[in-house]
Amino acid sequence: MKKIIMAGLMVTVFMIASSFAEEISYTANIKSIFDQKCIQCHGADAPEYKEFKKDKKKYIGLNKGPRMDSYTYLLYFVGWPDTGALMRRLDDGNNTKNGKPGNMYVNLGDTEAERQGNLEIFKKWVGNWSLNRWSVAKKEEIEGMKVTY
Repeated sequence: MKKIIMAGLMVTVFMIASSFAEEISYTANIKSIFDQKCIQCHGADAPEYKEFKKDKKKYIGLNKGPRMDSYTYLLYFVGWPDTGALMRRLDDGNNTKNGKPGNMYVNLGDTEAERQGNLEIFKKWVGNWSLNRWSVAKKEEIEGMKVTY
């Protein structure tokens, strides 16, 4: 009987540990990918969103996008005010009507396998991978976002 109880406890502990191990967070998972793949154009020397929008052509010419180098800056492009922007840019095309990937998908990795792996991590982090903008996003879509720090 003791062996059965111990085996049950071990399985329970393993299941709990596995569920914690699967949680994706900004600090444990996203930041390292971002620092490797995105920081060059979206780092501390990149303009904040409103500045970027004022002279988009200039910044694109300088190979700079809007600043996203912290959890707070990145959330701007996930939840609000530019809801879904990160998802639209990183999507592989499986969630679009025309099947075209977002313009930043190619930067997620050097190979398709690496891009798909990094995309999956971003998807798990976001939780509800919706390409919708704030004006059309449903309450459930916003509530389904995780974006754990």
